[in-house]
Amino acid sequence: MPRKSLFWPSFWAIFGFLLLVGLGTWQVERLHWKEGLIAQRDAALHAAPVALPKTLAAARVLQFHPVRAEGEFLNKDELYLNLESLSGEAGFHIVTPFRLADGAVLLVDRGFVPTDRKSPATRAAGQIAGPTSVTGLLRLQEKPGWFTPSNDPAHNSWFYVDIPAMAKAAGVSRVLPFYLAADATPNRGGWPLGGQTITALPNHHLQYAITWYALAVGLVVIYIRFAFLRSRGRY
Repeated sequence: MPRKSLFWPSFWAIFGFLLLVGLGTWQVERLHWKEGLIAQRDAALHAAPVALPKTLAAARVLQFHPVRAEGEFLNKDELYLNLESLSGEAGFHIVTPFRLADGAVLLVDRGFVPTDRKSPATRAAGQIAGPTSVTGLLRLQEKPGWFTPSNDPAHNSWFYVDIPAMAKAAGVSRVLPFYLAADATPNRGGWPLGGQTITALPNHHLQYAITWYALAVGLVVIYIRFAFLRSRGRY
């Protein structure tokens, strides 16, 4: 019996090997890219607070950089963002318009309150009145995930930050196109609890690269085994 050709098995094995190695190499490139982002984020987080930027373009450079603002909280217009605390407790983030000296308004995520502290009456000490200052991380509005529920402005129920919609619901104008997430500086009465921003960037690219390379090695082993058995007339 003539031996069967190894052309097509070899062709597909080489194709699969190159594809898997390519995917592994791509993940290595992504790893270096992500490490750069992590280093950039870490540098921003540990920088000294600066004044608020004037434009969105300037704000993009200061994403996750500490900033400081002076003005007055518009407590009666606060908004409720349905988010857990960093420890996983159910509740809300209190987003309050903050009017600056020049009349512009900055939305401030003041931090987390548990469900039973949603009403301002239960945390009256933290309803700061009059001129004050706030420090936190500058944040840009992000697109919601596929499975994020829709915001419900009519019932003041929010699942992601939408600056124009929040400004309209709060009845404020001249709102800056970015917002501030307050740092962990304690508020009077303990609420809201600041410093609730998730700052870590996931980085699984090394594991992905190892997986693709391991599959490439596995494919070579399988091909060698297959070719050996075919040479013995097994396939």
